[in-house]
Amino acid sequence: MQAPDSASSSTTAQPFPTVAVVGLGTMGAGVAVAIARSGRRVIGIEANAAGAARALARIEAATAHAVERERLTAEERTALLALIGVGAQLDAAAAADLVIEEIPEQLELKRDLFAELDKICPPHTVLATGTTSLSVTRIAAATGRPDRVLGLHFFNPVHAMKLVEVVRTVLTAGQVAEEAAGFARSLGKEPVAAGDRAGFVVNGLLFAYLNQAAAMYESKYATREDIDAAMRLGCGLPMGPLALLDLIGVDTARTVLEAMYEQSRDRLHAPAPILGQLVAAGLLGRKTGRGFYTYEAPGSSKVVAEPGAGTVARTAGRAVERVGVCGSGTMATGIAEVFAKAGYQVTLVARSQEKADRAKSQLARSLARSVEKGRLTEEQREAALALVTPAAQLTDLAEADLVLEAVAEDLAVKRELFATLDKICRPGAVLATTTSSLPVISCATATGRPRDVVGMHFFNPAPAMKLVEVVSTVLTAPDVTATVLEVCARVRKHPVECGDRAGFIVNALLFPYLNDAVRMLEEHYATVDDIDTAMKLGCGYPMGPFELLDVVGLDVSLTIERVLHQEFREPGLAAAPLLEHLVAAGCLGRKTGRGFRDHARR
Repeated sequence: MQAPDSASSSTTAQPFPTVAVVGLGTMGAGVAVAIARSGRRVIGIEANAAGAARALARIEAATAHAVERERLTAEERTALLALIGVGAQLDAAAAADLVIEEIPEQLELKRDLFAELDKICPPHTVLATGTTSLSVTRIAAATGRPDRVLGLHFFNPVHAMKLVEVVRTVLTAGQVAEEAAGFARSLGKEPVAAGDRAGFVVNGLLFAYLNQAAAMYESKYATREDIDAAMRLGCGLPMGPLALLDLIGVDTARTVLEAMYEQSRDRLHAPAPILGQLVAAGLLGRKTGRGFYTYEAPGSSKVVAEPGAGTVARTAGRAVERVGVCGSGTMATGIAEVFAKAGYQVTLVARSQEKADRAKSQLARSLARSVEKGRLTEEQREAALALVTPAAQLTDLAEADLVLEAVAEDLAVKRELFATLDKICRPGAVLATTTSSLPVISCATATGRPRDVVGMHFFNPAPAMKLVEVVSTVLTAPDVTATVLEVCARVRKHPVECGDRAGFIVNALLFPYLNDAVRMLEEHYATVDDIDTAMKLGCGYPMGPFELLDVVGLDVSLTIERVLHQEFREPGLAAAPLLEHLVAAGCLGRKTGRGFRDHARR
């Protein structure tokens, strides 16, 4: 083994001054560099001399790249490399205070390694597994020191990802877990406490969501592009679920899901059949050059068109010049603003003239804020405002080409409105509902023209959010769908197409994930703060699940959960009892001052 420089800057004040890393692939090498950057001595161990040479070259290349990117100086790199020794003798781990394994995700392989490390290392040495999905308890059971075994789950790329899940078994000593958390902090990481169950916090929530996205694509409910765009634009996620599966590796995802299902027996964790089919075909994602998408080359991130893929011919839409919007709330006024800014004549109808005028005033204030922020000129604001006519009578919509309703999310209310619009609107006018959870077909069948009815699900705030889910029923005419897609392009929104079923794309994927987070909390597996921190740092989400639930409203979330469960009758989709209890107690989130957090004290 290449000996590290004896002039180490490590100090006994830090937990674990000497750390061994067994397995120096991409993850192990990243962990080794992160540890050396903290001033600790690192003993890198590979399976053989050739592997050790490759690992050392990998570390040298990674640190050279860090210098090029100005994350390290040349001097810091030299000092760092002096702290890392790489060899092929497992016996070298005897000198370590902490051993972290990053070998392939195979239980028996890890158990065999830990049994050997138990014999080699002195009694004080802590043994940590980097597993993402396997049982830490079963790995610990291969040793005679299960109280000194735990999981340290780093995230890739290690230099950029701040999160470390500290996974404690029922036998892990409390002091060992605390020292491991302190160790993570000393590396500049944010530790979150997790118990020993498949997936821990992040993967336990992430992979169920990814699995449902794969199943959605497999059922041909929506295209892969629309599913990914919907979650990026509708939820602000850094990547769509299918693109993320390709990045993670389809085989890796399937392995994690199998481990989750073995433990939970929840059908939502059973890997979607398409994952097994892709694995059997060797289509594992970016690393093989093809998975859900096709890439320029193995390892490339550049998506290329597949042979034979072409533009699908589409029916031409109907002409739209005059738009009607029914409602006076935030969504209705936001939608009216979107159309007015795009040059459409808009009639904004409320239940009274006073409410309609108030809605236009709200719209005017929104436009004024856009002028203040430099997004609109004063002339554009005036032009848009002049195109909006507030009204109190639905009969004013008689000549509209497209009418959108944004009234209360109550099916009886919407059906009554559609029945009235059917009598008022001219033949050929397109009637659209902005519902987020109710069946579009139920609105359509309240009319004598169900072929003219479609869903246009805008996201709040409508002027800022780019996504619109275009929902066609089994009766929607092709030219009606085409009309809405063309209109979306004119108002600079990104449309995604889907069928008429509960949740559409976004809510059908988002709310089961939120419900899973509530169940995780309910089972005392992790805290609100740790779960939110884990999902923000581990997945790059803009908000943690509990932050998002409090913003959306727990009552709104519960309603959507119930609609999803009623539609699909999947036990795993039943609303978590804790969510129901909070709603019953009037704790609805930010709007009431208390939800999963107490906002009144902030």
